[in-house]
Amino acid sequence: MTLIAGLVLFISFLVMLILSIPIAISIILSSLLTMLLILPFDVTVVTAAQRMVTGIDNFTMLSIPLFVLAGILMNNGGIAFRLVNFAKVLVGKLPGSLAHTNIVGNMLFGSISGSSVAAAAAMGRIMTPLQVKQGYRKDYSAAANIASAPAGLLIPPSSLLIVYSLVSGGTSIAALFMAGYIPGILWGITGMIVAYVLAKKHNYPISEKISWKDRFFLILDAIPSLLLIIVVIGGIVGGIFTATEGAAVAVLYAFILSLIYKSFKIADIPTIIKETVEITGMILLLITASALFSLVMSFTGLPEAISNGILSLTENPILLLLLMNLILLLIGTFMDITPAVLIFTPIFLPIATSIGLDPVHFGIVIAFNLCIGNITPPVGSALFVGASVANVKIESVIKTLVPYFIALIVMLLAITFIPQLSLFLPNLFGL
Repeated sequence: MTLIAGLVLFISFLVMLILSIPIAISIILSSLLTMLLILPFDVTVVTAAQRMVTGIDNFTMLSIPLFVLAGILMNNGGIAFRLVNFAKVLVGKLPGSLAHTNIVGNMLFGSISGSSVAAAAAMGRIMTPLQVKQGYRKDYSAAANIASAPAGLLIPPSSLLIVYSLVSGGTSIAALFMAGYIPGILWGITGMIVAYVLAKKHNYPISEKISWKDRFFLILDAIPSLLLIIVVIGGIVGGIFTATEGAAVAVLYAFILSLIYKSFKIADIPTIIKETVEITGMILLLITASALFSLVMSFTGLPEAISNGILSLTENPILLLLLMNLILLLIGTFMDITPAVLIFTPIFLPIATSIGLDPVHFGIVIAFNLCIGNITPPVGSALFVGASVANVKIESVIKTLVPYFIALIVMLLAITFIPQLSLFLPNLFGL
């Protein structure tokens, strides 16, 4: 019966996805259908409702809407422009300078906003017109923006790593945050290497030299925005406050800073709150739906069955890691990041720990895989937003993204097989 229930769960879920039913609704309906095979109708309804509520009944979960609000405040508060100017100073006179500025800007803004979509939209709106004006092809500009947008999901504060912490049984959020820095920075550097090679090939221009005086003022102007990262992450890692309290500090800091910059008015607050509620509602619906899906999987014994099935194929740790990476890459192409983390962490984490992987390291491996999926069709949200902002067809962007995909997969293998790339900073800080 459990085998039949497991087949019903996955087949019904895949059919609904093919029919373009929203993923959260697909997860809920397939879960309910499977539960009805095991439990009476009234028990199914009550159990499902209770599980969906308890799935978000966690104090740490409160950090997600707060980080979303902080990101929206920063997106509307003039912070993105200051980070772009700071990125120009860091990039200097590299071939394709504006593309490199875009990539560094995504790393900075994405880490603060915690959203690849917000980073792709904000940086794309600023950088694309500038690049087109200097003779860059739109597909090159869009590809650099899209490929670097997920870097901020790895560089803390990251709601993705918070979700992984919850579903993995309480892996330290502070350790995960510190573990994300080096892989996130390497993601950005990888993108810059590809952008450099393409810029040299197409002979794209170098930006004008910035005087030392202008550099000083641009850095000075960006310091208040950059301090947000230091205050929030420093407070969490130092044990001064929890991730949720850190998120609240981020909201207060971003609000005050936006008022100082005079980039938005008090009258804009209702619109900002509405946008926060819409995004938070979407995220929390996915989390509640995935919590129900996980419960049904435990009923059917699917996580154990899949784990045993994979382990029966090989006991070689290298082959197991390659197989899990392949599966996660495929999952990322058709499933959003949050439900993928919630559904597949319970399946793959026991396998990873059985071959000696640290849960913190494996969390970064999962995140890196799914971030690649975030820029890959058919579901990659950062891909579609980046292409839309640049006003370019998906087909032409995909061709230009191919070198980025290859380079990022090489970097994924490095992250997977060199644990210290993820664990060096957590170990350094004793986390």
